Amino acid sequence: MDNLFRFFNFQGNYTANILFAIGFIWTMAVKGFALWRASQYKQLYWFVAILILNTLGVLEIIYLLAFAKKRLTFSQITNLVKRR
Repeated sequence: MDNLFRFFNFQGNYTANILFAIGFIWTMAVKGFALWRASQYKQLYWFVAILILNTLGVLEIIYLLAFAKKRLTFSQITNLVKRR
């Protein structure tokens, strides 16, 4: 059990803290957008899968680019990023 606590101890390791924060923000942003799209198009199974599984945005991106009823194109994604 002590090894588990030592593994998740990020005190003093600023690189790990920054990577964790970036991963968390990325996951929440992509997951939120994918959940919104799945609920908007009433795709219940995708909504539940995206809500439960945590894949650091991989499943969400696959859904948005390939399986959503109205798929996003690369130009739409770059326009969304440029607006912010």
